[in-house]
Amino acid sequence: MKTPKSFAAVLSKIRLPSVFNPYLECCPVHDRLDAARVRRRNLVHCLEAALALRVDTIWIARDLGYRGGRRTGVPLTDEIHLGQAGVLLGGITLDRATRGPVVAERTAAIVWDILSRIDEPTVLWNIFPLHPYEADHPFSNRRHTRAERDATWPLLTALIAMIRPRRIVAIGQDSGAALASIDIPVRVVRHPSYGGQAEFIAGVRQIYGIESPARGETLELPLSCGHAAEGMQT
Repeated sequence: MKTPKSFAAVLSKIRLPSVFNPYLECCPVHDRLDAARVRRRNLVHCLEAALALRVDTIWIARDLGYRGGRRTGVPLTDEIHLGQAGVLLGGITLDRATRGPVVAERTAAIVWDILSRIDEPTVLWNIFPLHPYEADHPFSNRRHTRAERDATWPLLTALIAMIRPRRIVAIGQDSGAALASIDIPVRVVRHPSYGGQAEFIAGVRQIYGIESPARGETLELPLSCGHAAEGMQT
């Protein structure tokens, strides 16, 4: 797993119960017929661009969410922000893998708002790189299990070895705890869900040395982004 293509190839072979692998499977409700291939290609393009740009930071959240990375193949990125992700990584092309209207995700909206202010490319990932869902409810989100983490942990270590980051930003305490043994500086910021938006933004600003926003500045989110329904999607 030393190259983006070999990394994506290994990732696309994983099958686990009550887990959707967007790099292997196609959703019969929302996906195009070639959705898995498109998502693998998106991921490979992102990693190849990160290597070419010598990106030195990885942001790591917990799991893929059903409104974000499950659909796009790009962690912490919904369909609304695919174009923005491509621009930040040097103008690469990232394609939709789904049919119908684009779908927004609240976490992705917050993450991409602050990334646009930083204007510095970063690799986005998750401790568990697939979408875990409640049994018989594929469009739900749940916390991955320890067994699921162990099954995919070699992918995380392979990604770190490939990117060779100077630092890692852990999004949420769950991610921070999982990364405690990593021999790379890890800065933990609050996850933006469940009322953590302001603390997340403040934490990222502190890491990157960005001045606080002017008084009264607010974050504008897509109108279709819900609050409680999205939970910990990434």
